[in-house]
Amino acid sequence: QVRLVESGGGLVQAGGSLSVSCTASGIIFSINSMAWYRQAPGKQRELVAAITSLGITNYADSVKGRFIISRDNAKNTVDLQMNNLKPEDTAVYYCNTVLRRSGTYYPGEYWGQGTQVTVSS
Repeated sequence: QVRLVESGGGLVQAGGSLSVSCTASGIIFSINSMAWYRQAPGKQRELVAAITSLGITNYADSVKGRFIISRDNAKNTVDLQMNNLKPEDTAVYYCNTVLRRSGTYYPGEYWGQGTQVTVSS
């Protein structure tokens, strides 16, 4: 059974930093690409950052230069360090496995409960 557990969200002022973490179980973590998604109220879920099994990263333009995705295959965790946060980063953040085909990222079937990140102006 696939289980994804996100943690570490919270409330932060604009310009501040926050880190969120995800622990995965029920998958062979080391061979999976992983990603962070977010969903703001009234908006569609969007890809924020992805990392391959070899540690190659990719970021949405809106977070490039501010967010850093990393993984620890020994602990089955994927983290997202968020710096210089903006109010528009406010959302529920989710992790998932991800598959990239022809430039498009396809998330896995199972989602965790997510973790809320709120950035005040």
